[in-house]
Amino acid sequence: MSMVKESIDIDVPVSSVYNQWTQFEEFPRFMEGVEDVRQIDERHCRWKTKVAGVEREFDTEIVDQTPDERIAWRSVTDDVAQKGVVTFQRLDEAHTRVSLALDFEPQGMAETAAAVLGVLDQRVKGDLKRFKGFIEERGVESGGWRGRITPADAGGASSTGTEMPGATRPDGRRYG
Repeated sequence: MSMVKESIDIDVPVSSVYNQWTQFEEFPRFMEGVEDVRQIDERHCRWKTKVAGVEREFDTEIVDQTPDERIAWRSVTDDVAQKGVVTFQRLDEAHTRVSLALDFEPQGMAETAAAVLGVLDQRVKGDLKRFKGFIEERGVESGGWRGRITPADAGGASSTGTEMPGATRPDGRRYG
C-alpha cells in the first residue's frame, strides 16, 4: 500500500470547514480526477473517477465520523483498495488545519508509477488547496451533516439511525 499525507491551514472556523467537507457531492468542484460522488446513505458513497485515462467506479464506507474532528473511510468494492482519514484541528476561532492521510493500493503499471513518482501526493496537495479556495471564497458551508458514526457501526446500522437530520444536499434537498 502507498501512503499520502498532506495538511493545509484554512482561514475559516472549524465547524464551517467540517460541514463543507461532509458535502461529498461537492467534491468534483475541487478534487482533480473526481467526476462524481453520490451519497447513498449516511455512511456510503459511490465514486466515479478518471485518473490518467482510467475510469473507475467504487463505493466507500465511513467507518468513523466525529463532528469538527475527523472522518475516516474505507473502500468496500474489490477493485479499489483504499482507506483514509481527514482530521480538522481548530487553530483559533477563525482558522482550521485540515490533515488528510490516504492509504491505497495502486492498480496496474500507470498507478504504480504515479505512486512512485509522487503524482498522487501532488494531486492531494492540489485538492486541499482548491478546497481551501472553495471554502474561503464562500466563507460559509453549502450544507453539513453533524451526525456521529463510530467504528462499532461499521458494517451495520449507525447509532444515528437511518435518517440524516439537518443534512442537506448541494441542491438544497434533504437526505433520507
